[in-house]
Amino acid sequence: MKLASYLYEGKAGYGAVTDKGIVDLGQRLGSKYPDLRSILGAAGLAEAHKAVAGATPDFQLAQVQLLPVIPNPDKILCVGLNYEDHVVETGREKTENPVLFARFADSQVGADQPMLRPRESTHFDYEAEIAVIIGKAGRRISEKDAWDHVAGYSCYNDGSIRDWQRHTVQWTAGKNFTKTGAFGPWMVTADEIPPHTLMTLTGRLNGKQVQHATTEQMIFKIPALIRYISTFTTLAPGDVIVSGTPGGVGAKRTPPLWMKPGDVVEIEIDRIGVLKNTIADD
Repeated sequence: MKLASYLYEGKAGYGAVTDKGIVDLGQRLGSKYPDLRSILGAAGLAEAHKAVAGATPDFQLAQVQLLPVIPNPDKILCVGLNYEDHVVETGREKTENPVLFARFADSQVGADQPMLRPRESTHFDYEAEIAVIIGKAGRRISEKDAWDHVAGYSCYNDGSIRDWQRHTVQWTAGKNFTKTGAFGPWMVTADEIPPHTLMTLTGRLNGKQVQHATTEQMIFKIPALIRYISTFTTLAPGDVIVSGTPGGVGAKRTPPLWMKPGDVVEIEIDRIGVLKNTIADD
């Protein structure tokens, strides 16, 4: 099942994206589950499946403005340096534990919305990533139990303002300019992507492939990330783990390849779809 958050006629909602259109789950289940985050537990997803089965779509995908898949997450935890080729191109050493940083919800946009290059920098870089969306709360989750806590997956562009990222050894500033990241277009529920499924991740800028990898190339696999992160914080439904980008980022090319207004950037995951955004000046 594909689940999305959106604006329809100016009103926020969420629903299931089908081949025939969108089934508005907010209309059907909103009294019990007010937003997509609230429906991600096993009981909520079961009710969503029942509501979608045989339902007539309420409107077409083209009629809505897609929002970040989870517009109101409690936490967005991002992983740095999680693919071997990206570690090599940055000239860094592999670490014993995952490199983590946080993003804020207002640093994101949905699919087909412009990602904004801030006036403070022209060093606007793309990062194709797989987003893991948590569906079951947990603390100190073991790797063998980690898959039970995953509600689904989505595409993510961890757009980065590189010079601001390098102001200090902490990356927060360069990762959180308003509307520099993108999350979408929807999430695919975990029942359609079983544990250990090989996923292929591709990034394109203006139609040219700039990044390509599979989940097999991750240094820290998804269960290891969930185990490590849940050791220090309780993961809640709707939390997002952005699992790292492969090599090919613009900052490490010669000359550097920065995103600029008018560019079109696409993140594709074979099991999910394509997250497409244009670039505009803030």
